[in-house]
Amino acid sequence: MSHLMHGVASCQRRRRAAGRHRRRARAIHRLAHNGPVNDRAPAASADSVSAFSALLTDEGRALLDEVRDIDPAQELTVATRLRREHPAALVSAAIGQARLRQRAAAKFGAADAGRMFFTPNGVEQSTRASVATYRAGRFADLGVRSVADLCSGIGGDAIALARAGISVLAVDRDPLTCAVARANAETLGLGGLIEVREADVTEVDTGSYDAVFVDPARRGGRGRVFDPEAYSPPLSWAVGAARTAPRAALKIAPGIPHETIPADAEAEWISDHGDVKEAVLWFGTEPGTVRATLLPGPRSLTGRGLPDPAVRPVGRYLYEPDGAVIRAHLVAEVAEDVGGGLIDETIAYVTADELRPTPYAAAYDITDQLPFNVKRLKALLRERGVGILTVKKRGSAVEPEELRRKVRPQGPNSATVFLTRVAGAPTMLVGHPAATG
Repeated sequence: MSHLMHGVASCQRRRRAAGRHRRRARAIHRLAHNGPVNDRAPAASADSVSAFSALLTDEGRALLDEVRDIDPAQELTVATRLRREHPAALVSAAIGQARLRQRAAAKFGAADAGRMFFTPNGVEQSTRASVATYRAGRFADLGVRSVADLCSGIGGDAIALARAGISVLAVDRDPLTCAVARANAETLGLGGLIEVREADVTEVDTGSYDAVFVDPARRGGRGRVFDPEAYSPPLSWAVGAARTAPRAALKIAPGIPHETIPADAEAEWISDHGDVKEAVLWFGTEPGTVRATLLPGPRSLTGRGLPDPAVRPVGRYLYEPDGAVIRAHLVAEVAEDVGGGLIDETIAYVTADELRPTPYAAAYDITDQLPFNVKRLKALLRERGVGILTVKKRGSAVEPEELRRKVRPQGPNSATVFLTRVAGAPTMLVGHPAATG
């Protein structure tokens, strides 16, 4: 159902595994080259590794404790005071690390983020802890006890795997990234399960491991990379590496075209609290299976090979499928489960006459259907006393904030308006979340 992708923003997540490409005498046959690995950002300098190492000393850790909850507005004042007693470079490194830890709390949780170490790219591009934990659980359920984590970054996935009782070889070719990953493994008490190796992933022998996990870099010098063959390493190489292992998982961009997915892979799209985080190609599991997994839960919807749903008039209820369901092209499965159809052949909204709660879509009780007309909507909202207005759009060029400014909602009541198309015509659907209790 690729035609239902209209209006869905790509939530591609990228990880930069920065480093200098170094040619070695030969590549281990287990993961032979399928072509040259793309150059990434320049490798970390010895000075940057040394500066980071200073944070691991007693003095560095004491400074980190002192600046843990530093207010950004007070950074200059605090830094000036601390530089009277500590090296300026160490003070700057500690304050920078405190800032990164504060940013990382949303992704790793405050408890872990407050102890871990980060790089700017590591905070931005690491897997969210909830997603990494879920994936590690899948590996454990498959009987995997050892994983080669290739392009491992600062160790977010390695940490989740180790906590699932899996021993991990974490490979990255950037010296600073490896130093941070080692520090994280030790800080979290997982050093016995995580070996960090600074190396080119294409030259690592993974033959002794139960599974391979590859998270290619999907950001180049000019920003995000959308061509899977422009990943570093390219997707074709990663697929080849996966096929040599008993089990494997490849992290890819959620917007990857379905036609590029290998026939022998299982494709899974994962969302967390409704936000699509990533897609994963699994090998050695269920070839050809397509699934959407929603966290927390997890809850997984598996494709049943259904044809596109029929278009039908808008009924009492509107269902908004989760982003992972849409990315996985499983809107037809949701439509069948709720006994509904599409409001438009190109829009991923499902409508039905009965309320059938499903974890894979949010249900709304539709009270009004209007042709697109701001004045009519404004009059309707005023009549209903709507001051709390949620605006959603799919298949409309109108921005939600623009509409809110024009209608100026006022009053004690709330409503949701959908800017969309119904049978090709610009339409506004007004309603509220359906009571599913």
